[in-house]
Order: sequence, then C-alpha cells, then structure tokens
Amino acid sequence: MSFIEEMKIKAKKNIKTIVLPEATDQRVLEATNIILKEGFANVILVGDEKEIINIANENGFDVSKATIINPNESSKYEEYVEAFYELRKLKGVDINKAKEMMKDPVYFGMMMVKMGDCDGFVSGAIHSTSDTLRPALQILKTAPNTKLVSAFFLMVVPNCEYGENGTFVFSDCGLNPNPNAEELSEIAISSAKSFEQLVGKTPRVGMLSFSTYGSAKSESTEKVTQATQLVKEKMPKLLVDGELQLDAAIIPEVANSKAPGSKVAGNANTLIFPNLDAGNIGYKLTQRLAKAEAYGPLCQGIAKPVNDLSRGCSAQDIVGVVAITAVQAQMM
Repeated sequence: MSFIEEMKIKAKKNIKTIVLPEATDQRVLEATNIILKEGFANVILVGDEKEIINIANENGFDVSKATIINPNESSKYEEYVEAFYELRKLKGVDINKAKEMMKDPVYFGMMMVKMGDCDGFVSGAIHSTSDTLRPALQILKTAPNTKLVSAFFLMVVPNCEYGENGTFVFSDCGLNPNPNAEELSEIAISSAKSFEQLVGKTPRVGMLSFSTYGSAKSESTEKVTQATQLVKEKMPKLLVDGELQLDAAIIPEVANSKAPGSKVAGNANTLIFPNLDAGNIGYKLTQRLAKAEAYGPLCQGIAKPVNDLSRGCSAQDIVGVVAITAVQAQMM
C-alpha cells in the first residue's frame, strides 16, 4: 500500500473539512472530484459558484458534494472582516482595507480556518509560496512553543531501501533561504516531529553538508555542526547526527566508513539541508530522476494545518496534500 493510500485511510477515520481557495483551477476541481468520490475529506471551494460549476461541468468533474462559498455573498463576510481588522489594526489595516482583503479567496479561506469553520487549508497551485504563507502568518500565527515556520517535502521514492523504505522528509525546501545554526536546529526539530506524525516511525535526522565529521571546513560546515549540537541540547532523546554528506547519511556501507558508530548515519530518514538552494535542488532531483512522489511544500510551525503546493502540481498531487492536511488536522 502506498504512503498516500495510508494517509487516506487515516483521514477516513475522522473526516475533516479542507478549504481550497483556487477553485477555478482545473487541477483543483479534478482533485475535488477525486477527494469527494473517495470520501476521505469534505471540501470547501471559495469563489463564484456559477463560474466554478461551469468549469467543472466543461471538464466532466463532479463537485456537487463540495460546499462552494463566494466571499461577497457569505453570511460570515462581515464577521470575518471585523475579526481580521482586530488582528491587523496595529499593523496599519483599517476597516476598508479589511473589507477588500476578505474578498480575496486566500484570505477568506484562511479566516475560515482561524474561525473554526474548517479544519485545514491547501493552496499554491496558482499562488506563490509567499502568497499562501503571508496570510497564514498574519491570521493563524505560529504554533505554541514554535520559534520558526518552515516547509518540508514528504518524499516517497519507489523501489528504494534507504530511509524508511524509501520514505523521507526533506527540509527546509520551500521557505527559509539561508537559516543560521539556531534556525537550522528548529527546522530539524520540527521536521522530526512531522516525520513521526505522518509516517508513524522513529525519525532519524541527518544534518547534511558537503563534509562528514570535519572532512572539510567552511563557514557552512561549521553552521551545520553547531546546529546539530543545538538539536542535541534541546532534544537529547532525538536521534540526530551531523554534519553528514548525503551518502554517509543514507547508505550503510558509506556510513560504516565515514561515520562509524553513528546511530543515524546510513539510516537517516529525515534530511535537513543547509540552505534553501540545496533543499530545493535536492527534492527536485529526487522527484525527477528517481521518479519520487513529492508532497509539499508542507508547512510546519503554523497554529493550524496550512499546506502549500508547487505551481507545477498535478491533480493527484493536490489529492495527496489534502489527505496529509486532513491527517494533520486530526492530530491538532
């Protein structure tokens, strides 16, 4: 059984409602058709009902079981406007600006999550990561005891014996361009929690670099080494090691040579990249060359489940991210 099929089974145990604000995109409507047919989540589409139904009908998608909400016609519009104004008035948002912003499907959908009218939010098929995460941070804020919001990919590599039978978390691949050692340690801790939450297995965190155990020295390698030490101080029971080259992190034979005695090297399933360049390149190489399933960027550190999509996503990618978001919502 695939990872996403397992997520769907988990999601069906306690059905959650996920809002999709990009409701005029064909991929979103195709995904909605699949989600509702398989019955693992309820879906709210934000936008003009007539336009959404016309696009769905033209493409043969059945979205009749979805709830469609037009912000301009919603009975909650004024309530959301007032709530958003109270949240942002000290940041220079007046009531007229709040009214304008609540007409935006992304902001309206995010306020639905804030007000408890749905359980999770998925966007990014036609919006940038910043356009998805900016309203999330403005409205939902960070989760308790969280210092940093970051983004990860859940990677499922076919016919792979490494990681957790080919399943990995790659982080940060979507948000923080050049985290310092403190930020990198927070990304590692959040990623370990995300791996355990979604995969249900013990995370083994590899802090990646172009060096293993001091085989090379640079400002970058020192940052990773320092971050590793910070993680160990903050979470003494967490299995973490670094700095490690990628092959030392995931291949046992290489680990035996480069990092003998490590409890993580050779078996890492949660890979922390030193910066966004490495993370983004790493996940895309794995996706394209190893034919891996790549789900994300998934967000960690936000008060409620909010997940981003790649603008190159397929309908099946959206289905997978909605299933993951529903499971995250259960755990909230």
